Amino acid sequence: METAARGAPRGSGGAEALLGELEARVQDVVRASSWWERHGVDCSILALSLLALPPGFLCLRSENGLVFVLGITILGVCHYTLTVKGSHLATHGALTESRRWSKIWAHFFVEVCTAFPAEDARHGHVKMHHGYTNVLGLGDSSTWRLPCLNRYVYMFLAPLLIPIITPLVAVERLRKVKLGAALRALGLISLGLCSHYWLLRHVSGFRSPASALACMLCTRSLLAHPYLHVNVFQHIGLPMFSRDQKPRRIHMMSLGVLNLPRLPVLDWAFGHSIISCHVEHHLFPKLSDNMCLKVKPVVSQFLREKQLPYNEDTYLARFRLFLSRYEELLVHAPPITELAGLQ
Repeated sequence: METAARGAPRGSGGAEALLGELEARVQDVVRASSWWERHGVDCSILALSLLALPPGFLCLRSENGLVFVLGITILGVCHYTLTVKGSHLATHGALTESRRWSKIWAHFFVEVCTAFPAEDARHGHVKMHHGYTNVLGLGDSSTWRLPCLNRYVYMFLAPLLIPIITPLVAVERLRKVKLGAALRALGLISLGLCSHYWLLRHVSGFRSPASALACMLCTRSLLAHPYLHVNVFQHIGLPMFSRDQKPRRIHMMSLGVLNLPRLPVLDWAFGHSIISCHVEHHLFPKLSDNMCLKVKPVVSQFLREKQLPYNEDTYLARFRLFLSRYEELLVHAPPITELAGLQ
């Protein structure tokens, strides 16, 4: 399949000039923003999520069904806010301008909260997915494909296994790293899982190990369906590129990334950079969620002004697309898009 971005200057010089012009406009917005806008808003959301954990655990002590469900909801939303939003921002170093604190937050959010090795998350997400967005075999989101599953199992049942699969994959990845790093990561992962279990037994009052583990699975899978869906909706089904003929950065991101509309619960738990500002995030990955939202009008106006793609679609439309074309999108290898004159 061959295509070209309409109105885009051909060759690397034109692409670099476009990106430079966009970066200048975005940096003007960033420089005019306060610390609160750059980091404070998102740090406050994460802090509120941590403060909401004790009431959530205490709600699970109640014999009132509605209060119990409220506790599950609080813990589930807080879990995804810390593990998705927190881990994502920390992995990109978008929570603070201090490199030391960025590393500390990455260990906390990715390893303690998410139960996954921080260094592996950084390599797979920042270096591969962002460095080679939609490049086959590198950053093409192929890790989310499970061809052995049919469409209904994948879309409706498979997400429930994410809390179980994540620590298992973590242990497998730790076998390939140095002993010291593996032991540190394993210790922090164990701390997070054991703390969650201990709090359910001793604060929430679960009497049996099985009931506590079932509650852990319930809270950790509360938003697993949109988490899996969003990860495939925003890249798969868009142009894919070969290693040898990948386009320049601005074309790669404008063609291979898609924004969903704002969705209040997912905006809070996953962050704007994953939901409604994913294009902006891929172009400027070190910006916080709040800053991605602030520069969104600048980026969208610029890309449309230069007649470059700015992909947007609704969650429901993407869900219907993937359900109807599941084998084409998530089973078979995607076709390579040839971008004439833009490599």
